[in-house]
Amino acid sequence: MTEDKMLARISALLRKAESTDNSHEAEAYMAAAQRLATTTSIDLAMARAHAATRSKAQEPTQRTITIGAAGSKGLRTYVQLFVVIAAANDVKCDVASNSTFVYAYGFAEDIDATHALYAGLVGQMVKASKAYLDTGDHKPTPTITARLNFQLAFGARVGQRLAEAREEARQQATAQAVDVPGTALVLRNKELELKSYYRQASRARGTWRASSASAGYSSAARRAGDRAGRRARLGPSPELAGPGKAVEH
Repeated sequence: MTEDKMLARISALLRKAESTDNSHEAEAYMAAAQRLATTTSIDLAMARAHAATRSKAQEPTQRTITIGAAGSKGLRTYVQLFVVIAAANDVKCDVASNSTFVYAYGFAEDIDATHALYAGLVGQMVKASKAYLDTGDHKPTPTITARLNFQLAFGARVGQRLAEAREEARQQATAQAVDVPGTALVLRNKELELKSYYRQASRARGTWRASSASAGYSSAARRAGDRAGRRARLGPSPELAGPGKAVEH
């Protein structure tokens, strides 16, 4: 499958997930979107490995993804969501010190899939956290503390779900290696190529963290965010490639 077809099918799955009121169907569509992204990524990696020559477009690249405007509150939670989605799609990330943008490193199809999944989930995270705060159940915890904890838990749960779907797709691809020899080796070589590219291209210093000690902790908000992350479904993606637009918070 080509990258364009993969993105078109992911978009179709996102629309189906958005249109259903059945949480189990939405879960299935989300998992299917991630498995599709993983399977296509493997197919394209196999094609690159067997190509006599490779173009520049078939090599790892770096792309800047805008997360939000400087001064916006809670940008770390948006970055965390992007980072966990990226991790499930073989994309490495460097984060700006003020969390306003992310440098994404990877193969084009993997960055595109990450961007598509992020665009579908970030709006849900914002909507779900607002709905939780509107109930007042977070009080007396300060609103900003509750929102931060809710969204961190939401992102962590979504990241786990996508990682599980990715692993399932990789296991299926490896199990079929009898028909397509060398799948595991190709995946390993792809991983090494990306690591090498990242070491050469990245200028990051230090370690980025999604939360800070001053942010406070709310177990109730974390539990609520985790529940919302379990129920999350993917909505339609306005853009599937190129630098991302900032999300209004």
